[in-house]
Amino acid sequence: MIIESQIKTSVAKAVKELYGAEITPESVQLQLTRKDMRGDYTVVVFPLLKASKKNPVETGGDLGSFIQNDCSDVAGFEVIKGFLNLQLSTSFWLGVLNANAHNEAIGIKESDENSPLVMIEYSSPNTNKPLHLGHIRNNLLGYSLSRIVSANGNRVVKTNIVNDRGIHICKSMLAWKKWGEGQTPESTGLKGDHLVGNYYVRFDQEFKKEQAALIESGLSKDEAEAKSPLMKEAREMLLSWEAHDPEVYALWEQMNKWVYSGFDVTYKKMGVDFDKIYYESDTYKVGRDMVLEGLDKKVFYRREDNSVWADLQNDGLDEKLLLRTDGTSVYMTQDVGTAKLRYDDYAIDKMVYVVGNEQNYHFKVLAILLDKLGLEWGKDLVHFSYGMVELPEGKMKSREGTVVDADDLMVDMIDTAREMSKGLGKLDGYSEEEAEKVYETIALGALKYFILKVDPRKNMTFDPKESIDFNGNTGPFIQYTYARIQSIYRKAEAKGIAIPKAANLNVEMSDKEVQLMSMISNFTAVVEEAGKVYSPAIIANYVYDLAKEFNQFYHESPIAVEEDEDKRAMRLLICKAVGQVIKNGMWMMGVDVPERM
Repeated sequence: MIIESQIKTSVAKAVKELYGAEITPESVQLQLTRKDMRGDYTVVVFPLLKASKKNPVETGGDLGSFIQNDCSDVAGFEVIKGFLNLQLSTSFWLGVLNANAHNEAIGIKESDENSPLVMIEYSSPNTNKPLHLGHIRNNLLGYSLSRIVSANGNRVVKTNIVNDRGIHICKSMLAWKKWGEGQTPESTGLKGDHLVGNYYVRFDQEFKKEQAALIESGLSKDEAEAKSPLMKEAREMLLSWEAHDPEVYALWEQMNKWVYSGFDVTYKKMGVDFDKIYYESDTYKVGRDMVLEGLDKKVFYRREDNSVWADLQNDGLDEKLLLRTDGTSVYMTQDVGTAKLRYDDYAIDKMVYVVGNEQNYHFKVLAILLDKLGLEWGKDLVHFSYGMVELPEGKMKSREGTVVDADDLMVDMIDTAREMSKGLGKLDGYSEEEAEKVYETIALGALKYFILKVDPRKNMTFDPKESIDFNGNTGPFIQYTYARIQSIYRKAEAKGIAIPKAANLNVEMSDKEVQLMSMISNFTAVVEEAGKVYSPAIIANYVYDLAKEFNQFYHESPIAVEEDEDKRAMRLLICKAVGQVIKNGMWMMGVDVPERM
């Protein structure tokens, strides 16, 4: 904010004129005043005592008097120990209100063709199972991050890498071939990704039977896995796929097609999308060629068993396998190839990978490999590392079929929203179609907000019922606050009261009104911080605090029924500004806000 720069400049000027010392405005420690103290901004006095040669209270008093005379927007001050609390004038805050009340782009910077291009990868599903709760956190974080990065004035490309090849894919294919009896999504009534996922579970069930029998005969667990006929068939199917065997390839294409159709339905319901989708079946070949090129250039080396490795010990890591003995690729090889294709497709300035924290080491290695292979942005790639999500019951396991399916979870959330809304009578008078749309908006808002409000670096437990509460730190509470603001407008309009263009700069403001304007003025800085540290949680918790503060203001201050025209105009504009910030903040999280609720 400009006022922050003015205060810092005034402090530097005061130190020079009062004490004959030189400091830079940038060195001044300025922060928002604590809520339990009077004031708007606080200057930390302790670093200035060397220049003043006085105690903190005397120094604070000197600086406060100087700044109040030097800066017209500072109306008063208070010194508490080593902290100088500055109070800004009512006219300043009214100016902030008038500047922001009708600003639909508050907190959002526009980009142009010269803005940095940031590519964000998220989702990364496997085509052997449907999306589950873990994928939901990944998708919601990635999509929200794309909007936050965009709001900070960057161009953004949203990408997805689909893991459509490998032994895990062959497990589903082999199980369907053995026990599928020609089932299709049409014949079963199942979404394609659900059908394929059932056969991934079936493979694991049958494999465990074989493994148990082999262990019973005296083999170790590892020996039993190595000698399992079913696992051997899956490995042979992978080799046949890589050799482009027509029958295997046709089955792979058909089953992937089923899965993609299922994914599209889930993505649409979740409200996320992509600008470009890459497939590992394409990228692994590119990666393999790059590894062989690196081998020729002595960047990598080949062992006696014909496998290819990268020696990263000089980089503080270990040795990393890039090609197996039989020449097949590993995940790292695929990621190298994907990176090359992306760099060829787009002039990337920054690459952000949204991938769980169990892959931290993987991305340290990838950054070094890309740098060694000459991709300019390689060493500066960002691994947006996030924690795992669990249910109150504990962890989920895809192979055992104990995951929480994304589609089922969203349906359950909508059912819960419907039940709670009907019980509270919040949508009385709506048509059934209108009500269903609001139920879905509430349910998905609850899901998204509950997941995004948690620091992404932390593991979290998702509780569906807690997330959909209309009170507390939840999406529905914030959505209801926005809907309440729209209701205020409708009531004012019914009385013939229009929202004014600007507030009278001489009207008095309460402490609560000033607090709301202080929060509004800080929104842009909050968005910048969220973009800097890649954290949608910063936006989420700011918006909740703003909604909570507004509701206190709403209960304490008459708005449409206020008889004083100037006060009523100011309060309507405060509603306008708060509503816009809530809408923009929720947009950055991919959450819709209903006009009525």
